[in-house]
Amino acid sequence: MKPMRTERLILRNWEDRDRDLFHRINSDEQVMGFFPFRRDRAAADAKMDELRGAIDRDGYGFAAAEIIATGECIGFVGLLDPDHVPSLPAGTIEIGWRLAPEFWGKGYVTEASEAWLAYGFETLGLDEIVSFAVAANRRSTAVMERLGMTADPSGDFDHPNIPDTHPALKRHVLYRLTAQNWRKKRR
Repeated sequence: MKPMRTERLILRNWEDRDRDLFHRINSDEQVMGFFPFRRDRAAADAKMDELRGAIDRDGYGFAAAEIIATGECIGFVGLLDPDHVPSLPAGTIEIGWRLAPEFWGKGYVTEASEAWLAYGFETLGLDEIVSFAVAANRRSTAVMERLGMTADPSGDFDHPNIPDTHPALKRHVLYRLTAQNWRKKRR
């Protein structure tokens, strides 16, 4: 993946120096509040290696977001194939994110996501990009709405990887953005 720059961020593949931050955001109670699991260091390292390999292979993925001014990695934003969600058709691409809490509310996710939407629609030639979150995750759905995504209640689903022991986390809402609507919004 060739790094992408926004006004304040570099979006790039993972580096070994990011391991501490990646573990922290995958084990933090606040960050992972809408997930039924926390990753220990070994699981976080394995997941980061998996994401890095996917980016090397595909040219995109859940990529590291780094503040240009400080060189600090703050989390990830990117595009991914949600093949773990059987209700979504093959070829679907989602946009997703996860940041350390001290970077919430500063517009970083929206800024990085706008760059990834441009990459998805202009470079990859996608017709649509989706996003989804636990129904109660208003912070994430607010970002989806700021990006111009539209809720699709007919596509809401019970996430297959959420165990029945966590019923409040099972229901996910689906948002969509077509290339056509993205282009209209940019005009």
